[in-house]
Amino acid sequence: MIINGELKAGEALPSIRGLAKSLHISVLTVQKSYDVLQKDGFIETTAGKGCFVSAQNQDFYIEEQQKKIEDRFVEAIEIARASGINLDKLIGLLKLLYEEDE
Repeated sequence: MIINGELKAGEALPSIRGLAKSLHISVLTVQKSYDVLQKDGFIETTAGKGCFVSAQNQDFYIEEQQKKIEDRFVEAIEIARASGINLDKLIGLLKLLYEEDE
């Protein structure tokens, strides 16, 4: 949910006990998962307050989104080349679609 942008920086995560209970899993399993998320920079833990989505994960999120865009661009370029659509038309189409909802 963090990577997909569903959870934003500063949002609180469920308590370890609460999440374990709702998922019917061990508290230790949730603790290990939260530890990994913290080590990887996705969450921050504040003693007595809980765990929160870290603002530092934004760089990783942006990198992931750029990778998705690149993959789709590669597909679009392959279709354009196979269809004889030149780069200028492809760029024009991208600009038109990008600015359409502004």
